[in-house]
Amino acid sequence: MVMDNSWFVDWFNTKYYHILYKNRDDDEAQTFIDNLLARLNIKAKSKILDVACGKGRHSKYLNNKGFNVTGIDLSNQSIKQASEFENDNLSFFEHDMRLPFRVNYFDTALNLFTSLGYFEDDDDNFKAIASISKSIKPEGYFVVDFFNSESVIKNLVPFIETEIDGIKFSVSKKISNGYVIKNIEVNDAGKLFNYSEKVQLITLPQFEKYFAKANLTINWIAGDYLLNSFEPEGSSRLIICGQKIMKY
Repeated sequence: MVMDNSWFVDWFNTKYYHILYKNRDDDEAQTFIDNLLARLNIKAKSKILDVACGKGRHSKYLNNKGFNVTGIDLSNQSIKQASEFENDNLSFFEHDMRLPFRVNYFDTALNLFTSLGYFEDDDDNFKAIASISKSIKPEGYFVVDFFNSESVIKNLVPFIETEIDGIKFSVSKKISNGYVIKNIEVNDAGKLFNYSEKVQLITLPQFEKYFAKANLTINWIAGDYLLNSFEPEGSSRLIICGQKIMKY
């Protein structure tokens, strides 16, 4: 497993990360997954890889829909919690997405809700996509869901404050050297903690290069969770469906 001192190694293992983002819209996420399943026409009991699964909320939903699901994530704390829900068709593993996992095994792989672009070296983004490509069967699907970088730049809110469960979060954002950077100050009963997030503003042309190099052809591109067409300046998301090329 690749281990380093990147920001996400510590931040994703803290309770504050899960508290700050716990109000993510589960209904919207489930609607998105339902739309994906319908668009891809995935057969029941298919093997699905949930890459950067966190505590497994999407893996569990997919499993409840009748699929054989494996979730992987770098955060040992997230995997520890997700593993409490394991069954014969749902399993979780601590794993770095930059390394292959069960080569030519999965029918579909999903990387959802901006779970890429964390790395200092752009080549690591390609390593992640290439490893995911290796994990799926020939003609298998890979769907990546990323924020629309142009929209993020256009609509950036530089500072917000919020209080969740009595804990105060002060979040500042800026764009620097092709990354959106968050500085997060946590005030927990007077105890102050500081964390950061740094996500690369990956554009569609960059993803196209990653996919082509990773033996993936792009089938379709969408711009929101209803899978409407992607509009570079207006869409909130960049959702790309690739398919692993069959080699003869």
